[in-house]
Formats: sequence, C-alpha cells, structure tokens
Amino acid sequence: MSQKTWGGRFTGGTDRRVEEFTESIGVDRRLYRHDIVASQAHAAMLAEVGLISVAEAAQIGEALDAIGTEIEAGTMPYSIALEDIHTHIEQALIARLGDIGRKLHTGRSRNDQVVTDVRLWVREAIDRTDELLADLQRAFVGSAGRDEGVILPGYTHLQRAQPVLAAHYYLAYVEKFQRDRERLTDCRKRANVLSLGAAALAGSSLPIDRESVRAKLGFDSVARNSLDVSSDRDFLVEFVFDLSMIAIHLSGWAEEWAIWSTTEFNFLELPDAFCTGSSIMPHKKNPDVLELTRGKTGRVIGALQQLLVLLKGLPLAYNRDLQEDKAALFDAFDTVEGCLLVAAPLVAQTKLRRDVLAARIEDGFLDATTLMESLISRGVPMRTAHEAVGVLVKKAEGARGRLADLPVADFEAVAPGAGAAVRGSLGVANAIAAFRSYGSTAPVEVAAQLAAWRERLA
Repeated sequence: MSQKTWGGRFTGGTDRRVEEFTESIGVDRRLYRHDIVASQAHAAMLAEVGLISVAEAAQIGEALDAIGTEIEAGTMPYSIALEDIHTHIEQALIARLGDIGRKLHTGRSRNDQVVTDVRLWVREAIDRTDELLADLQRAFVGSAGRDEGVILPGYTHLQRAQPVLAAHYYLAYVEKFQRDRERLTDCRKRANVLSLGAAALAGSSLPIDRESVRAKLGFDSVARNSLDVSSDRDFLVEFVFDLSMIAIHLSGWAEEWAIWSTTEFNFLELPDAFCTGSSIMPHKKNPDVLELTRGKTGRVIGALQQLLVLLKGLPLAYNRDLQEDKAALFDAFDTVEGCLLVAAPLVAQTKLRRDVLAARIEDGFLDATTLMESLISRGVPMRTAHEAVGVLVKKAEGARGRLADLPVADFEAVAPGAGAAVRGSLGVANAIAAFRSYGSTAPVEVAAQLAAWRERLA
C-alpha cells in the first residue's frame, strides 16, 4: 500500500518537486506530542464505541508512546514524501502494528486532526505566555517596591509634564501586561474547543463520541458546526494578535529605557549582563537587548498580517493554504517568548540613577499644573488659572529660573491675599503630595495599588 494517506486514487507517484513544495514536516514536527495525545484519546474513544477493540486501542496507545520516545530521542527518520508530522506518526504506527495501525484514522480527517493538534499547542502556548507575563509583572512590582519614594518626571509628547512616583511608573507597565494576560485568558476560551470528529467537513456516519474525546483532552466544549471546523483559524489569529499587543507593549518599554540609558537622560543604569559593547569604540555600552526587543516587534506584527492575508479569501471549508498558518504562529510565539525571557531579569536588575533624578527633578516646570489647580481651589476659573500660570511660566523662563524663584508679588497678582501660600505650594514634593484622585500618583494611592499587586501576584 502507498505511504501516502491519499494514495489509492492515484496511478503514479508524486513529482519530487511537488513533494518538496508541499511538505511541512520542517515546520509542524513540533506538534508531535499533541498529535500523539489526541490520537490516543481518539483511539480510546473508538474502542468505547466498538469501532476497534479495547486491546487494539491499548496497542495503539503503547505504540504511540514508543513513537513519541523515538521522536524525543531524535531517532525518527523524516521524509518529505510523508509531508507532515501527522503522516509520519501514522506511518510509524502502521510499521509497528500493521492493520491495527491503519484503523486509527477511523472517523477523522487530517483536517480536524491538524486543527485539534494546533488547538492543543495554542492552549499550552497561551499558558506559557501568561506565566512569563506574570514573571515580568513581578519584576516591575519588585522595582516599584525598591524605588517607592523616588520621583520621576512624567512625560507627554516626550516633554516634561508632571511629577510621578517611580512606583506609579512601574505599575503602569504592570497594568499593560495585565490587559495582555486578560486577552490571553479570553482567547483561551475560543481556543479550548474540540475540533476532532468533524472529519473532513461534514462529520462522520460512524458512531463516534466527540464528548468522550473532549473530556479526555480537557477541552471546554465541542465545536458545533463541522463545516466551520476545518476552516476555522480565528483562535490562532486572535492569539497572534495578543502576541502582537504584548510585543508592542514591550517595544514601548524598550524604547523608553533605551532613551533613558543615554547620557542625555542618564536616568537609569542597565546591567552589564544585558548590554553589549562596540567593536571599535571601547567606551560604548549598548542596550542591544532593548533594541532587539523593539526590532523583533516587527516580526510579530508581520506574522499577524501574514495570517490575516492568508485567510482573507478562503472559501469553505479546508484549503491547503492553511498549511502556511503554523510558520507564522510558531515564529510569533517564539519571538515573544524570547523577549519575555530576557525582559523580567533586565527589569529586576536595572537601577535608577537617583542622584541624577534628584538633581534635575525640579527642571521643566513639573509643578505648573499643581499651581494651576491650587488657584482653582481658591475660586479662580480653570481657564483663567491656566492662562495666569502660563504667564508665570513665561516669566520664569525669561529669568532662566523656576516658578518658585518668582517674587511673591507675581503670585499675589493672580491670587490676591494668598500669593505667599500659593508660592509655597510649589516644588515636585509638594506637587506629589497634592494629588488625591483615585488611580493617581498620590503616595497613598500608589501604596494601595502596590500592596494590591503584591498580593495578586504572590
């Protein structure tokens, strides 16, 4: 018999060039564990409904375990003539068990078999990504605790805006990565649906029990429409979108810290172990890990675009185009996993240059908005207060000084009878102390958020 899963219909062999063009074993071999587990569950179900004997199911299960051991040992011979990992495993099973091995594919197609394997893989990849994101969150929370009282300049448009506690800054990234984790949790619901049993596209006339397979493989539910099953890659695209958002968040952080590590900013000291030098300039300490994290984001977003274009014009049900989904999926995951593996220790080992921050924290009129709100609290209309503080900033700029350097008379002009009090509220420490709204950088708010995250991530 032909080693092709579809050989009976054809009278001649496949052109070698076609075999080279259509093979996917170089990509999908990493699905071997998932294919074996799904096949064992399928075989057990076939025995339950009487399509094979219990003894045959046991033989199949044991042989599949042996094949898995062979693959893990690196002794499985691969051939492009067998196209993919699913066919390799089935042919290895037949080589061991003969006709018993030929019974395994009863009631299923490679269409539902492949997508089931991919769902199992995506489910594990989601869990792994979530675990790494939690590690990164813990690193940021650790930094927040270490630098809890440090004040940073906050930016909009890359211009100094208002002062924020360093802990508040770190926790902003914890929030971003929490949204990423929540998206993954939501994606997992749609990924954790059993496809097996839909067969090629219409189901099966055999008395298979899909609910039994669902329970064995730990899926939450069974796919309802067999025609939809073999073409559905929504869960896969959704996962790669989630990976793209993670990469975007990592890229923004990497950009920021690359800038902050420059001589011009000098806000932080990156650990030597996560930097490289120059082949010609002996003084250089380059933030290559951050730069590569930023650069690799393009690969992940590219994978998402590749998948969207792949799917955009496919009619129901299965089309061979879908073979191309796994290369993009695996690369996107591998790239994000690699970035996350270095991100957490880099965050944990990076230190703020507190002396530099303290020496320059009063620059840039970070207390101007607090001054405006101080006037508002004294009954000055917001727009009037905004304009008045703008005038004071202009005066301070002209004198090359800070707002606190202006004479009391200037403040009396905008707050009659309260000029000295208003002037005394200036400075970043006073500005930080003035915050009070929920979610703000107020010390009490930040302390509460930090405590909540410590408990949540414990």
